[in-house]
Amino acid sequence: MTPTITYTEELLVRCRKGDQRAQLEIYNKYYKAMYNTALRIVNDTAEAEDMMQEAFIKAFTKLDSFQGKSTFGAWLKKITVNLSINSINKNSRYQNVSYEDALKYEVEEPEGIDLREDEANTKVQKVLRALNGLKESYRIILTLHLIEGYDYDEICEIMEITAANCRTSISRAKESLRKKLTGHD
Repeated sequence: MTPTITYTEELLVRCRKGDQRAQLEIYNKYYKAMYNTALRIVNDTAEAEDMMQEAFIKAFTKLDSFQGKSTFGAWLKKITVNLSINSINKNSRYQNVSYEDALKYEVEEPEGIDLREDEANTKVQKVLRALNGLKESYRIILTLHLIEGYDYDEICEIMEITAANCRTSISRAKESLRKKLTGHD
């Protein structure tokens, strides 16, 4: 086991005992990643912050159900993804955004990458903006698959869809993204 994993496990033991300092350390370690995950799904900064906070509250209150089958970060990320998707479904905020409107959105920079640095990063910005311009269901499924790294089975479970529907949706979403990027809307 690596020292980081061991330290995180020690923090979780302290969290289970109600140690607020340990909770704060866990929060500080994961909040940026959870915020960015939520933001990519809900596409609204205030809503993403709410989902991130709610995920931590849920994780800390349900910490006894964490069995350690995955890392704590992966478990927390799954909570964040599920809460974000549920928020979208509850609010029924499905709306199409024009490509011009998508260009107005500020793209959250992933930690550790300076998107302004070179030509390759300009392409990344273009892809992220085009992704934000997709209809909600396409944006969510591509975010889960391409950015968050979930496989088809995990996406089926998260979105509560069939494997065939998942494959079809990802294929259509990729095609829609490709059209946006080549200007063939």
